[in-house]
Amino acid sequence: MAMALNLLSPSTHRHLPFSSEKPPKSSPVPLPNHRALCFALSPRSASSRSCARDAALLARAVKQEEEQAQPVELDETQTPKSPQSSSKLVLVVGGTGGVGQLIVASLLSRKIKSRLLLRDPSKAVSLFGEQVRKGDTRNPNDLDPAIFKGVTHVICCTGTTAFPSKRWEGDNTPERVDWEGIRNLVMALPRTLSRFVLVSSVGVTKYNELPWSIMNLFGVLKFKKMGEDFVRNSGIPYTIIRAGRLTDGPYTSYDLNTLLKATAGERCAVVVSQGDKLVGEVSRLVVAEACIQALDIDFTEGQIYEINSVK
Repeated sequence: MAMALNLLSPSTHRHLPFSSEKPPKSSPVPLPNHRALCFALSPRSASSRSCARDAALLARAVKQEEEQAQPVELDETQTPKSPQSSSKLVLVVGGTGGVGQLIVASLLSRKIKSRLLLRDPSKAVSLFGEQVRKGDTRNPNDLDPAIFKGVTHVICCTGTTAFPSKRWEGDNTPERVDWEGIRNLVMALPRTLSRFVLVSSVGVTKYNELPWSIMNLFGVLKFKKMGEDFVRNSGIPYTIIRAGRLTDGPYTSYDLNTLLKATAGERCAVVVSQGDKLVGEVSRLVVAEACIQALDIDFTEGQIYEINSVK
């Protein structure tokens, strides 16, 4: 069952229509450009009534999208094909992490061409084949222009832990990953890129306030915000997804079938906000799906969204 998620206007957040909760009465919020963002989750505990409602919402969203679609002109030698997937090549940076593997698996299941940029590609080659490229965003000399040849979209989901841990070994600190790595990557990207999607974190604008200042003791939120700002000022079309605390997983499997079977359990309702107001958790599956769908939705360009998932 796919569920339609209405991406709300900039200062608004609320539980979305497919939540099991009864939403408060309020004026409907118009969809920008009459588009819809559809999340393919698996609500195993949803009632038949909510499933029917979800189906109706999805049907309405699809109908609106079809009404807004521009006709595709074909000559006698062409056959109809999707304009969004025909020439798309998505580079996933950090594709072996908990969110990154789900993104890559979902791209493959959609038959969207993808390429991975990894510091250590040895384990991923068996699953993702020749589209794996070796490169470390912390080292600008690693970011050879050949890596980006033909790339139309980039999803970056690199990261490290907020507090000192084994993952910090080898200079893998927040400053090196979330600030210097993002800066180096953005500077190396082709100016013809259609969209750059960055996974960040809620609370980045409040790192001097409790409780965020505790999480920021070693600078992770400050450096993520510096990375965000560099993206925003780069001139490259971007969308930033600020995730809550990540749950469900991490799914770090090198078996594609295992990744495709991952579900969000009871966390089927998605809450979207802007203005860094959300506090909560989010399924890695939801973050991965948000990144993929943001690639093609026009009104998400130049926007920052906070995202949570709830029962």
